[in-house]
Amino acid sequence: MDIKVEESVDRSGEGKMGKIILITGASSGIGAACARYLADRGHTVYGTGRKVSGTAGAVKMIVMNVDSDASVKRAFKTVLDKAGRIDVVVNCAGFAVMGSVEETPIADAHAQMETNFFGVLRVCQAVMPIMRSQGEGLIVNISSLGGVQGLPFSGLYSATKFAVEGMTEALRLEAAAFGIRVALVEPGDFRSALAARRILVKPGASYGSFYKKLKEAQDKDEAKAGDPILVAKLLEKIIDSSKPTLRHSVGMLSQRMIIPLKKILPQRIFEAILRVALPIK
Repeated sequence: MDIKVEESVDRSGEGKMGKIILITGASSGIGAACARYLADRGHTVYGTGRKVSGTAGAVKMIVMNVDSDASVKRAFKTVLDKAGRIDVVVNCAGFAVMGSVEETPIADAHAQMETNFFGVLRVCQAVMPIMRSQGEGLIVNISSLGGVQGLPFSGLYSATKFAVEGMTEALRLEAAAFGIRVALVEPGDFRSALAARRILVKPGASYGSFYKKLKEAQDKDEAKAGDPILVAKLLEKIIDSSKPTLRHSVGMLSQRMIIPLKKILPQRIFEAILRVALPIK
């Protein structure tokens, strides 16, 4: 399915007050918060999900399964047919598996990588020709602080986010020649559906008590997590910036400190701090 930008489309109505923005994973959590906020700020926002239709407030919802090449291409064609261009794409779709590296089923690891990494890749590959034709655009990939440091029982989730970070670094360098900006957002814990929808891998006897302590600590952090509107406001700043930096962290300071500490401390000392901060043996 070929997708082309229609230069002659009349945009006197849709998108007049702002950008044409597509956000994946916009049916809940961070994606939904970003979509609503940006739509309320005057942008024309298309939110995607696996089973959606119509509108959610000012957000125009369309079906997109990021695991499917055909579904991704259809969604982009829908937006182009309606709006004539795409200024911003935000990759929010994803889910989490919680389990030890040893015990996580390969099928679960494959499924998580399919959505969290290959889904992002599909969307980026689909929108790049459109933005190259326009001579401009912005791609924002939602990573995680888990894409900066792997933590116990989140290793496979972190693997997907590490992959997104590496791919985004390369894409940013490749896309710059075409006037396309690329950035990463690295959120800590926020109130979202990610925790509720997390796939929990039941631990064996060897990991049982360790898993339980980590899960309890994680639940406490998530219970006091902030409003995802903070991510939306950060995203707005990135959209408004002509030269956004690559990485943008957001969330509780106690969690975000992991970024500078990992950069400046020897690995042995950094791990010692993690063992104090977390119930690690």
